[in-house]
Amino acid sequence: MAPHANDSNGVTHELATEPHEPGLSKEEANSAKLSEFVHVPQFEDKYEERAYLKGRLAAAFRIFGKFGFDEGVAGHITVRDPVEQDTFWVNPFGVAFSLIKSSDLIRVDEAGKVVEHGPVKHLNRAAFMIHSAIHKARPDVNAACHSHSIYGRSFCTLGRNLDTITQDSCAFYNDHVLYENFNGIVLSEVEGKQIAKALQDKKAALLQNHGLLTVGATIEAAVFWFVSLEKCCHAQLMADAAAAGRGGETKKIGHEEAEYTYKTVGTPLAGWFSAKPLFDVIHRETNGEYLG
Repeated sequence: MAPHANDSNGVTHELATEPHEPGLSKEEANSAKLSEFVHVPQFEDKYEERAYLKGRLAAAFRIFGKFGFDEGVAGHITVRDPVEQDTFWVNPFGVAFSLIKSSDLIRVDEAGKVVEHGPVKHLNRAAFMIHSAIHKARPDVNAACHSHSIYGRSFCTLGRNLDTITQDSCAFYNDHVLYENFNGIVLSEVEGKQIAKALQDKKAALLQNHGLLTVGATIEAAVFWFVSLEKCCHAQLMADAAAAGRGGETKKIGHEEAEYTYKTVGTPLAGWFSAKPLFDVIHRETNGEYLG
């Protein structure tokens, strides 16, 4: 049974569901007080929080650039502004992910008007239509990511949901949707609203013939869900091909095990904490240049 384990003395312990501590008992988790060092930063000063989030958003684009998630001028990540929460920050249209700095970001209101900007103030209309609808429909969502990553967009041609075949894929168990409509580039308000409606309360969507979309309460979680979902798509494409070549199919993780694992790797806190190494590496590699 996944949720319980016996120690060397034969005593059964209920296992904890702390981020990335799958073998830890609740007693051990409580004594370790993991929550003391696994927590999302909190700010009393909303302007200070704005500056922090702009830096994290710029770092997020550097991460996407590092992973090759850019495709020409396609792709966008947004974060809700903590000062004026009916606006959000997004990348300027036509600026490479790997070059974006905090000062390059633009802030957009509900009408699609650019109210703050850096050297480039052009707005990707598709970015506004998709992200504006999501931020309006989901008050719990503070960040959203979408790009035309190679394995994500390849998997999205299959018209199916992700199978639960690896531990990592359990993070998306019953927490992602398939959006089956494709009407070309999202330039209409109606299409954006349809995507937001299809997303429901989930963390991710597979946009058929298009690509991946992830959301989170934090920019870190949204970014990690995207990186992880892209890798899960890659893994399934390879696993399905290998299984088909042998005349078989992949082995699926059972409901109880998938649900239990989700509580460990699929929570908002797990997403935030899992992204920390990605952001740390980008900061070290760029020497914080993206904060300029």
